[in-house]
Amino acid sequence: MTFGFASSTGSLNSASADSASRLGRTLEPSEWAAAGIPLLRNPREVVSGLHARHHPQPATAVVAVLDTEERLTASASFTRRSVRADGWEFRNALLAHLRRVIPHDLRRRTPVRTAVLLYCRDGDERWTEEDGAWMWGLRDACTLHGLRCGAYITLTHGGWQVLGEGRGGRRPSTGSRPSGLAEAAAEAEPPPRTGGGAADALRRAAAR
Repeated sequence: MTFGFASSTGSLNSASADSASRLGRTLEPSEWAAAGIPLLRNPREVVSGLHARHHPQPATAVVAVLDTEERLTASASFTRRSVRADGWEFRNALLAHLRRVIPHDLRRRTPVRTAVLLYCRDGDERWTEEDGAWMWGLRDACTLHGLRCGAYITLTHGGWQVLGEGRGGRRPSTGSRPSGLAEAAAEAEPPPRTGGGAADALRRAAAR
């Protein structure tokens, strides 16, 4: 009886091919950094605003579209349903939600609006295979919707982190109390100028 062995071999080959495909649908931090992703002028303001609007919990993704002045144009949040970290599935989910909240810009020669992704998850700020799949999915969804691919931000218990940039902060975090939009805007405001190079250096350190 050889049919059992044939079935087992086919199953193993199929699983191996599926695993290889999923590995191809992910981006390493070095690939992301080399992709020329535009830097956010005020990432703390973007993160605080999205946290106040969507109150994300672990396994929640928030995709947002910003105009040329980094004003929020549209946003949507949803809970990850896939068991595996698969960039193709993440791309489809992001694209579906983008299509619900904003028309595409495919008729433009060059994109003018930027999509950013905030993903709330367990763990620390270090890159994971799941992050790589979200990065791949965001980049592909932006291409298919006529948008610029913007920052990928993780929100964990320790705070928020813009992956590939090294910028982050302790608030908000997964344990933060959701603030009102006015309160979030106030928290994102830079401190008043006091003059002197030392004060500027302190402000830059605080922003990081």
